[in-house]
Amino acid sequence: MGNKLSGKDLIKLGFPKNNSINIALGQINRYRKREKKESILNEAKEVLLHPENFKMHGTWGKVAEGLVNPVQVKFNQLRNTRAPFSIFGENEIDEQAKFQLYDSLKLPVAVKGALMPDAHSGYGLPIGGVLATENAVIPYGVGVDIGCRMSLSIFDLPASFLKGKDHQLQAILKDNTKFGMTETHKIKADHEVFYRNEFDDIPLLKRLKDKAYKQLGSSGGGNHFVEFGIVKLDNPLPEWKLEPKEYLAVLSHSGSRGLGANIAKHYTYLATKQCPLPKNVQHLAWLDLNTHDGQEYWLAMNLAGDYAKACHDDIHRRIAKALGKRVVVTIENHHNFAWKEQVDGKECIVHRKGATPAQKGVLGIIPGSMTAPGFIVMGKGNEESLNSASHGAGRLFSRAKCKTSFTQSQIKKVLADNEVTLIGGGIDEAPMAYKDINKVMALQTELVEVLGTFTPKIVRMDR
Repeated sequence: MGNKLSGKDLIKLGFPKNNSINIALGQINRYRKREKKESILNEAKEVLLHPENFKMHGTWGKVAEGLVNPVQVKFNQLRNTRAPFSIFGENEIDEQAKFQLYDSLKLPVAVKGALMPDAHSGYGLPIGGVLATENAVIPYGVGVDIGCRMSLSIFDLPASFLKGKDHQLQAILKDNTKFGMTETHKIKADHEVFYRNEFDDIPLLKRLKDKAYKQLGSSGGGNHFVEFGIVKLDNPLPEWKLEPKEYLAVLSHSGSRGLGANIAKHYTYLATKQCPLPKNVQHLAWLDLNTHDGQEYWLAMNLAGDYAKACHDDIHRRIAKALGKRVVVTIENHHNFAWKEQVDGKECIVHRKGATPAQKGVLGIIPGSMTAPGFIVMGKGNEESLNSASHGAGRLFSRAKCKTSFTQSQIKKVLADNEVTLIGGGIDEAPMAYKDINKVMALQTELVEVLGTFTPKIVRMDR
């Protein structure tokens, strides 16, 4: 017998002539091809005898599922009626974003939806879209940048600390942040997230671990940033032990880097295979949470979210160390993620794609643009918005449109008028590309209460 495992070998063992054989071969060729055929066949015998023991196994989980309870692949038609929904700031939102939400509300698994006032069209769910589903998770409802999030560190330093320290603070940002596709820190930091079982148990994650380790504390590209600015606290919480005045702060925006992007790509592919949908909504393919892939995506997504937080923690630790000061308050939140939450009395999966969690009493940060304030907010727990708020000002101009609409000299003038120093940053992130954050905030007064603002002063982005 040759050294490469074949379908005939598995049929000889007693595997049924069905899709479980294709699944097994696919998993083995992908993740176990360097191992001896004999040891894999011995394992395969065990799977055949006791499939229930291998339900969550990295390589054999899908095979076990194929033996016990095969996933039923059937073409899903959209419903004729939409699940209930609410739109906040309807007049400020482009029609395409609304149509994307309407399509998602016709999915057989949709329970309820909402659109935030910063919404604009995206892939799958619109950005600023919130969708509750029943026992199903939509990888493109979470987005490619899983766990993309905001993190704000407030220092017990007056805003006047910025005066005359421009060059010192610019140097701190240049030396302690990494942007773009390839930049990583020379001195790596370890983190407990790398010791999580998922990195050993899920074959895809095992392959991504080294890259994730290298990229820890880096920010990537696009609209991601790290910036020094001034926090003005109007209503500080008593536990912060801070007076209502102005402080030096650091705000960062980024996600889970290559780890999240690869998870999104892999499980979106699996979802489209298991859940065929009409062409116009195929990006909304979902994974049933009772399946092996659904469970695995859920674990991988949560790991990517924790990794994104670890990246922010590393960035803020490096900056605090370079400043030689201690962070007194941290406010942070994801805005590309899915959570298990109660919706109208039943547990649902709530996808927030570019939306800030705003349950009653929950803190968050909603950024403006590099020349506009961001807002420190506390959720009001509005069920109409599925306990959500906007994740920023939202784009007015697409990246491509920015390149034909604005010039570098226009951007320089706007930055100078607002006394903002920019390191990096392309035309596609021009301050004028964004909606008016004050208008957006005025449209969500029933969703969040404002505790303070953050005004950027020294901004670092990808070039």
